[in-house]
Amino acid sequence: MSDSRVTADDGSTRAANIFDVARLAGVSHQTVSRVINDLPNVRPATRARVEQAIAQLRYSPSPAARALVTRRTRTIGLVTPGVPDYGPTSIATHFNIAARAARYSVDTVSAVDPDPAAIKGVVEGLLRQRVDAVVLIVVDIGVLEVVRGLDLSVPLVAATSAARRGPHIVSIDQYRGARSAVRHLAELGHTRILHLAGPTRAPDAVERIRGWRDELAERRLEILEPHHGDWSAASGHQVGLELDIEPGSAVFAGNDHMSIGLLSALRERGLRVPEDVSVVGFDDVPEAGFLYPPLTTVRQDFGTLGELIMQKVLISVEEPDSVTEDTPLPTHLIVRESTSAPRM
Repeated sequence: MSDSRVTADDGSTRAANIFDVARLAGVSHQTVSRVINDLPNVRPATRARVEQAIAQLRYSPSPAARALVTRRTRTIGLVTPGVPDYGPTSIATHFNIAARAARYSVDTVSAVDPDPAAIKGVVEGLLRQRVDAVVLIVVDIGVLEVVRGLDLSVPLVAATSAARRGPHIVSIDQYRGARSAVRHLAELGHTRILHLAGPTRAPDAVERIRGWRDELAERRLEILEPHHGDWSAASGHQVGLELDIEPGSAVFAGNDHMSIGLLSALRERGLRVPEDVSVVGFDDVPEAGFLYPPLTTVRQDFGTLGELIMQKVLISVEEPDSVTEDTPLPTHLIVRESTSAPRM
């Protein structure tokens, strides 16, 4: 008989969980759950296949999860920021798609005030509605600490870019994404790489600044203070009018919307992109390839992130003892026409 531990993607071993059983039996995790809890509407052949997979993997379901099965509402509380930024909005959209595919409904609450105390109140409100789990899209670095201090009766999964990782945190690797953007500019020959960063308390902005600094430091290039915007095109335009652009300069912008404003400001100043200054953005918004010039940027896989969040929720609900820490999802540099070698 096989051992109860399975090999993870990173080569390590872990105890088998309900998703391993589902994969081996060729069924959904919901079907496995119905077999485990002796619920109806499972074909005898399917039940036998699931039971065989359980035996083969020596899978032992969590007693706590089994005790809670009859009290579930199949509803997840989702806390989103109250601003229409591309990243958080995309995460929420793809998470909703993944939740529907798993036959869960989502109760979404937009937190207009990103203050940690306000987020705490929103989470407490969702808990009173008896949701099975809470998903939090974090846009303020202080939110996680406040929420972790709550006496939570259900799992909480956070989508955040904080450098600190954990079993209930899912993220995209903003740090390495930022380094890839700066590396691209440096390899083109740029030695003065400015940074138009996002808000100072935004986890994404913090990680992208860290990546920008570390790549410059490793290459022994000059590190100037970053300029901050608020993720909007208007803020990118304002900063773009004020940037000290020298021949051969390049700008790494913290998101594509600020890049859009930046490109407009540079044109107003009579500066050509990429002839006079190269620009790299972050996100790869749908419009990025249709700007003038088409924008070099860092693509984030929000679709996969939404699926990962939902899988983390399901494991936390079905098998809380088997939740493990995940590696942040990689980003991909998309090279277009807004970057070129400096022309002195």
